[in-house]
Formats: sequence, C-alpha cells, structure tokens
Amino acid sequence: MSKATALIPAAGIGKRMARAVAKQFLPLGDKPLLAYTLLAFQRAPEIDEIIPILPQEEMELCLKDIVEHFHITKVRTLVAGGKERQDSVYQGLMKLEDDTDVVLVHDGVRPFVTHDMIRECVERAKKGECIAVGVPLKDTMKEVNAEGMVKKTLERSRLWAIQTPQAFPAKTLKRVYEESFAQHLHGTDDATFVERAGIPVRVIMGSYENIKVTTPEDLLLAEEIIKRR
Repeated sequence: MSKATALIPAAGIGKRMARAVAKQFLPLGDKPLLAYTLLAFQRAPEIDEIIPILPQEEMELCLKDIVEHFHITKVRTLVAGGKERQDSVYQGLMKLEDDTDVVLVHDGVRPFVTHDMIRECVERAKKGECIAVGVPLKDTMKEVNAEGMVKKTLERSRLWAIQTPQAFPAKTLKRVYEESFAQHLHGTDDATFVERAGIPVRVIMGSYENIKVTTPEDLLLAEEIIKRR
C-alpha cells in the first residue's frame, strides 16, 4: 500500500513581513496562518503523514498551539529547518519512512491550497509523474538588463507562475536533492532540482487565490479571501 507524505517547510523568519511574530504564526481569521495549511492536508484522505519543518525555537509553539490544539493527528514528528528553504526540505526528506512512495512539498504560508490540488498531485505522482501546481501569468512579462532597459518581451501564453504543492515519487526527489547538494547547486523550488536532472515536470492548474503570504500586502489579501470563504 503506497504512502503519501506532505513536507511543509515553514522555517523562514519572514523579514519582509516586518512583524515580531514569525509569519507562519501570524493570526489569520480565527487561526494562525500555518494552521490553515496543516488542516488542509489533515482533511485530505490522500495524505497519510504531515511533516512540518520549522525553526528550532518555534517547534514547541507549533506543537502546542497548532498541532495539538487543532487535533492534527497526521503530524507525528516535527523537523528543525535549515538556513535556506532547500536545506529545510532536505532535512524533511531525510525523515521520510521507507514505505513513503509519494512526497508533496507545500509552503507553510500558502494557506489556501485546495483538496483538488492535493488529490491530483498525489494521483499523478503515484503514476510516476513529477508535478508542480501553477497559474498562467496575466501580465505582460519583459526581460530587462542591469540598467532597467527592456531586452525583449516574453511570450506570455507559455509562462506560468509556479506555486506549491509540488509532488514527486519519493525516491526521485531524494535522489535529485542528494545529487544537487553534492554539486552545491541551488534552487528556489523543488521542481528546479528535478528539471536539472533531466526529468520532465508537468504543471497543473492551481488557483490565483493560492497565494504565498510573504508581505503585509499579502496578509491583507489573505484576510479578504478568508472573509469571502
């Protein structure tokens, strides 16, 4: 029987938020921001285990105020994150149990992930695909040089803004992470490491509401989304 595990990197300190509280623990509606994310995976029957990846000093707070308070039973372990996001994900990958066939990676500060996204990611990864959720860009995109001058206008119809979750066969993601670390390669998302290894990545439709809460403006938008829901 295949097992699907969700890694939730939430170890960032959130400098752009300019708040005393780490952004993943900021209140959003009636819950901490991170609680929405964890509850989405808790409610998804396709997910067997959730591994939050946190700053060492915030692990007890997360355990008491979120995991235990909201009865998130799929969390069986917490992992201390690293300096960069990829370090945190790697730490999470090292905690996967041997029977994990599929791994999803989802930003802890994307609270509006839907069950449909999670379900499709798991189903496709179980078939051996590597998946990234995203949305087509709405704005015209231009490449500029160091002086701010336009070099060219990019073809918008082929450009997508990539989100999370991203889903992979567990052995594939572990292998490409180990290879990337050995070569001192860096990436801003997990699909980047897979792409560099020459493995195809399929992009599936996400949602324009599936925002990453990084700035005070993002938090205001998240509050409006909560009100509408």
